[in-house]
Amino acid sequence: MSSLPPQKQLTTMLGHPVAENPIDRMFDAVYAHHGLNWQFWKCDLPTQDLLPAAIAGVRALGFAGACITVPYKVASIPFLDEVDADVQAIGAANYMTIDAGRLIGHNNDGKGVVKAIEKVTPIAGKRVAMLGAGGAGRAMAVELAWAGASHLTLITRRQAQGEEVAATVTRASGVPAVWRPWVGEAQIPDGTQILMNATHLGCAPELESIPLDWDQITPATTLVDVITNPRITPFLQTAKDKGCRVVDGVDMLVQLAMQIFSAWTGIAADEAVFQRAVARALGEMS
Repeated sequence: MSSLPPQKQLTTMLGHPVAENPIDRMFDAVYAHHGLNWQFWKCDLPTQDLLPAAIAGVRALGFAGACITVPYKVASIPFLDEVDADVQAIGAANYMTIDAGRLIGHNNDGKGVVKAIEKVTPIAGKRVAMLGAGGAGRAMAVELAWAGASHLTLITRRQAQGEEVAATVTRASGVPAVWRPWVGEAQIPDGTQILMNATHLGCAPELESIPLDWDQITPATTLVDVITNPRITPFLQTAKDKGCRVVDGVDMLVQLAMQIFSAWTGIAADEAVFQRAVARALGEMS
């Protein structure tokens, strides 16, 4: 008499939209590589009023962990039992661990960005401009300041958001940060050495162009995009055509996913396994 296999250990991501994110296929491939009977589910929450029940469900259903993506990285915090020092400083969470039924919020968005950028160019001493300043953007801005950026400019359409994130950066790091309004084509401050898109403009399937004054961008500027699908967005393609170095969101995803995987499983992450898994998920290799 054959016995049934054990129930899979579930992990998840809560956000909206989530359909184009390759994170589930990447994690499932990594779980399989390590022989783990685990599975990753993406859960689309179209409205914020569903968030409390969804987070309660993570606990009630015995999930091993959960990622939190846009637009709920800030809104999720009141429903967690505890947050770490990074979340306290940044004001946003991008994943949770579960310890004896307690949901603990963490934020490594910026840590993944720093690792990805520093493969291409040093951050220390650089002047950085960021388009957008949502839950992911605010974490990235703080971590870039902690990594030694000399100055940050937050370019957003909402003044209150931009000024609040700029104040958070300076309070957390001591690095000067300012808000600049985004009206029409975004205007980048003179001397910007790293420019990051922290919005969802350019994501599949719409692939929107970012309204930006490209005449200001020179090959001396490194351009960074948080979008994970496609790997080379219209923003990054235009940058490459101008001779700029680029950092794609897929490598950022790999860097932060490795840390999350180890936090959930206690297993040391192998970057090559993650890179192959996400390349297959995006159809870049068979």
